[in-house]
Amino acid sequence: MTETTGHGVNQRALIRMTPAEVDAFLAECRTMTMCSLGPDGSIHAIAMWYGFLDGCVTVETKAKSQKVQNLRRDPRLTLLFEAGELYEELRGVELVGRAEIIDDPEQLWTLGLSVFERHNGPFTEEARPFLEAMLHKRVAVKMHAERTVSWDHRKLGLPSTRPVGADAGTGPEPQ
Repeated sequence: MTETTGHGVNQRALIRMTPAEVDAFLAECRTMTMCSLGPDGSIHAIAMWYGFLDGCVTVETKAKSQKVQNLRRDPRLTLLFEAGELYEELRGVELVGRAEIIDDPEQLWTLGLSVFERHNGPFTEEARPFLEAMLHKRVAVKMHAERTVSWDHRKLGLPSTRPVGADAGTGPEPQ
């Protein structure tokens, strides 16, 4: 049944992703925005690469970073993943929940492999020194999502607003 408001069809319900669509979207290789609360209550937002640990979105970061200090004090965490340039292309997922900080070397290595392979391709032993250096003095921040919000404007079936002759995000084609 379509949700409605006093003004007609509720587009929120039309653009919501299914759980399978959310999983597929998160599985794509992208940068996300990670938001924690600073000591003064302001939002600390930072772009991060991520991987997966036990099926949960997880990042690796310096143990003494501001985000880790924030999350040790207050574990509330919001993650934002988005794609699309034009309104009719916009897709995204927001995860709201709590962070778990993990310093176990085995779990950190598992996460490091996940992040590495998502962005660099299959791991080989030649990459071991790079990955070991990447994980030095690091912790994992694992998201335990309590709420998921999603949108996919492509479901609206709107016509393209891309100017004729323009390429995605690069402006007009050269003459």
